[in-house]
Amino acid sequence: MTSNTAAATKPIIPKADLDTQAQTLLDASYVWFQTHWLQIIIAGAIGTGIFLALHAARALGQRLCHEGPGPSGWGTVFGKAIAKTGNFFIVMVAVKLVEGYAGAPAEVATTINFLFTVAAVFQAAIWAREIILGAVRHRTEAENYSGEALGSAMGIIRLLVTFALFAIALIVVLDNLGVNVTGLVAGLGVGGIAIGLAAQGIFADLFAALAIIFDRPFRRGDVVSYDTSGGTVEAIGLKSTRIRSATGEERIISNKNLLNKEILNNTRREYRRIKFTLGLVQWTPIEQMEALPAMLQEVVEGCGEKFVRAGFMQFGSSSYDFDLEFDSVDAAFARFFEARHKVGLAIIRRFNAEGIELAYPTQTEFTAAPEGGMVLPYAAPRADAPARATGTSTREATPSPENNPGFEGGSEN
Repeated sequence: MTSNTAAATKPIIPKADLDTQAQTLLDASYVWFQTHWLQIIIAGAIGTGIFLALHAARALGQRLCHEGPGPSGWGTVFGKAIAKTGNFFIVMVAVKLVEGYAGAPAEVATTINFLFTVAAVFQAAIWAREIILGAVRHRTEAENYSGEALGSAMGIIRLLVTFALFAIALIVVLDNLGVNVTGLVAGLGVGGIAIGLAAQGIFADLFAALAIIFDRPFRRGDVVSYDTSGGTVEAIGLKSTRIRSATGEERIISNKNLLNKEILNNTRREYRRIKFTLGLVQWTPIEQMEALPAMLQEVVEGCGEKFVRAGFMQFGSSSYDFDLEFDSVDAAFARFFEARHKVGLAIIRRFNAEGIELAYPTQTEFTAAPEGGMVLPYAAPRADAPARATGTSTREATPSPENNPGFEGGSEN
């Protein structure tokens, strides 16, 4: 029992060994100062110059990081990173650079290398953190992104970035000390997996929010459409995006689900295309149908819009269908609505002037007489009447047998 207690309280490194190592370092340093005092003085002067130069560089970074009235640029981002340079790192850089000239003994050189490694690794982690966070701020504060800051997300982003970078820095330092970091790396990996599985929904929406910032499919104030919904983007948050629909209600959708859909950004349109389908009556002369595309182009351009194409599309059940496509010169919805209204009325006005009729669903019934002929559904026209028949209840889509010598029969509907 006594031996076990003594073994448990026995230090890993005996105090005598620590004293011996410290005494060895002091003796080596004393001998070094005695034999290389001139080199040490010169190296000290050079190191002081390096120290002052690095301080001047840090001061320049501090001047760069002062934000102006507009959004911060990349100069501000790197200026903030340089301003975070620590005095310990500056001192160790200066010492490391003059160490070889001063002829430091192995014991002193080993100590300098270890301290420089610690300073460099943690300073690199600080620089990387500032550059990453600065890049996020640069994208969110960009002038063409409407100042979308995602302030609620910056706290957790800073925490995640800091934890990841300093964990890597700690592992690098311990590895340089000769510590076996395999178990530590495995533990961090298992812990990271557990946290990721527990909060995968939150992280998915968080990374989706970052994807919106960097990829910029839309920004606050844009009018977007997705699935059967749409509206104006009011806010992009840590987990969800809020969209105000045209009917007034606020729609809230998670960032991950929103990015999984096809998004139409109507704000980035350069124009809006308008399409009309015009059904002409089936007795329209072929000459008028041949001249119709040029006529429609003249009407569209006369209204100040951009003509795209027009032509025959298909045979309708009671019409010959023509398609007309043209673009509004402005992507604004109000301008598009006005162009559609103006061109539509101009087409009707021109068709009335040219005598072109638009078809609508019609049906003509024929009644059979006892002797096998047909009883006309309208009164026979007088000899001096115009060659146009009028029905009593429905408009005829088919000319009468008397006025159409090619008519051979009808169908009973």
